[in-house]
Amino acid sequence: MLRIDVWSDIACPWCWVGKRKLEAALADFAHADEVEVEFHSFELDPSAPKSVDTSQLSYAERLARKYGTTKEEGQAMIDRMTSVGADNGVEMRFDRIRPGNTFDAHRLLHLAHERGLQSALKERFFQAYLGDGEPIGEVEALVCVASEVGLDAEEARAILAADAYAQDVRRDEATAASLGIRGVPYFVFGHKYGLSGAQPVETLLEVLDRAWSETQPVPELVGQGLTCGPDGCA
Repeated sequence: MLRIDVWSDIACPWCWVGKRKLEAALADFAHADEVEVEFHSFELDPSAPKSVDTSQLSYAERLARKYGTTKEEGQAMIDRMTSVGADNGVEMRFDRIRPGNTFDAHRLLHLAHERGLQSALKERFFQAYLGDGEPIGEVEALVCVASEVGLDAEEARAILAADAYAQDVRRDEATAASLGIRGVPYFVFGHKYGLSGAQPVETLLEVLDRAWSETQPVPELVGQGLTCGPDGCA
């Protein structure tokens, strides 16, 4: 079994693209049924409030303010992300985005992992935030989305009312810090090979092949008789 650990955030457009690229690579990987993927928590803005008033500034203006650039350059960033998203089968609607804190969403992703629904919930969170304009930091929006993939709404609501899985989120973030992860998505293959960013499918396949080859046992040589090789028989 080959393990792939992925650090990402719901509020990260490239993380959605990266997830789709990984899925495309696995679709072409001969041993995909022996690969286990787990998503880990990474907050791009841990200090973000539960919800943000978006009526005053457009997303392009918010990007411009964040990066100290112009509104036109902010729009260029949006156009690029939208174009790359479309190339990978996702429609990003930055005109709908309602920013918020993603900590609670990450807690529900840990619950979903225990229920075997993590990938489905991760995908649905991306769609809710980056496509549908759901307020991803608000409890009822999170509960609604979680129930759509099969999680129990009352259990999800109870978890968010307490501090369940908070330590799991912090543990993921501490591990990311120890690995020197500063940007997402970040992929670790077989606990050995790291890839940062939404890499091309071909690159992901190359690393998959390399990591897979190293998981296969090497037979122990317990005897040797007459053999033939490229240079002849002996």
